[in-house]
Amino acid sequence: MIARLLTGAAMTALAIGSLTAGPAAAQQGKLTGDMVKIGVLNDRSGLYADLGGEGSVIAARMAAEEFGNKILGKPIEVITADHQNKPDIGSNLARQWIDRDGVDVIVDVPNSGVALAVQEVTKEKKTIFLMEGPATSRLTGDACSPTGFHWAYDTHALAVGTGQAMVKEGGDSWFFITADYAFGHQLEADTSAEVKKAGGKVVGSVKAPLNTADFSSFLLQAQSSGAKIIGLANAGGDTITSIKQASEFGLTQSGQQKLAGLLIFLSDVHALGLPVAQDLMLTTGFYWDRDDETRAWSKKFFDRFGKMPTMVQAGSYSAVRHYLKAVEAAGTDDGPTVAAKMKEMPVNDMFTKSGTILPNGRMIHDMYLARVKKPSESKGPWDYYELLRTIPGKEAFASFEESGCKLPK
Repeated sequence: MIARLLTGAAMTALAIGSLTAGPAAAQQGKLTGDMVKIGVLNDRSGLYADLGGEGSVIAARMAAEEFGNKILGKPIEVITADHQNKPDIGSNLARQWIDRDGVDVIVDVPNSGVALAVQEVTKEKKTIFLMEGPATSRLTGDACSPTGFHWAYDTHALAVGTGQAMVKEGGDSWFFITADYAFGHQLEADTSAEVKKAGGKVVGSVKAPLNTADFSSFLLQAQSSGAKIIGLANAGGDTITSIKQASEFGLTQSGQQKLAGLLIFLSDVHALGLPVAQDLMLTTGFYWDRDDETRAWSKKFFDRFGKMPTMVQAGSYSAVRHYLKAVEAAGTDDGPTVAAKMKEMPVNDMFTKSGTILPNGRMIHDMYLARVKKPSESKGPWDYYELLRTIPGKEAFASFEESGCKLPK
């Protein structure tokens, strides 16, 4: 059954070969197998495929290539699988990868419900888990793990950015349309807390099933609530569908109500187009056009993938690169040993500078409040965001003391 869930590429795995060996290859260390195996586990065919999917696999390979495709004298291999947004499939694949296939690190895993299930497996197996796709802050809170690392963003940071900004602009009453699973529930809860902290109020919410095709009834409830802000606590395909249908209904044309996309990716804006997405406020951990370094790396990614990277894809590169640096420094791929080394080392790359990792695995880095440009403001393809504010990492993310994480002593 599990074998049938893997793609052909996943079954054969694509070994990342090497014609040259960098400095890491000359250093010999102690590996648990005859290679370092990276498993990118994500949605490859559904509503989250565009924000991670094959792009996250390419990003992981780009990180491995910086090490000459070898580390501690052994090759690096990348395999992939589709969790189909189902926690049982995700956890079964993770267990199979670790027990049978010798996977050393699992990467990406969008869908918070799947990520929470995989976190339990990797915690039990003492295996590194690099999370760029899932959002729920529980992954470094009550569901934290000594070998789990939450990288690109979380629901707390999204709430601090977009939630507070909208209230400050006068959006002091909110109604939520919420994806009905762990991610949506946590995003609504975290944003509600920030809205109330900023002096706003929440007048209601409605839960929408994952991968909803028709948001009309939910949008009508939001419209009738009279709330100034309709908070979309969803992501990927659900965000695209809900924004498109809100535009078709003329929901915001009166100026009495505004949409707040609480988790919007560059791929969503590309799919929507600027005429529909213009002026949306959002919070992101990465934008390709932020500076010279992000532009240079993103061009390399674009040349391989044909699209500019989302924050999940850029985060996958950053997290895998940091993991490999820790393996090299520790001289082993043993999970707990590498986890400790990762937390000792600052994160310095195109994603962030001087990033730090808390004991619960939360990587602290700056986030960015952005506005989607009008068509007339865009200078060309993928020129979509105006960065309005840098949100310092210590402001964006909960501290370890606030997180509720209880690690074993």
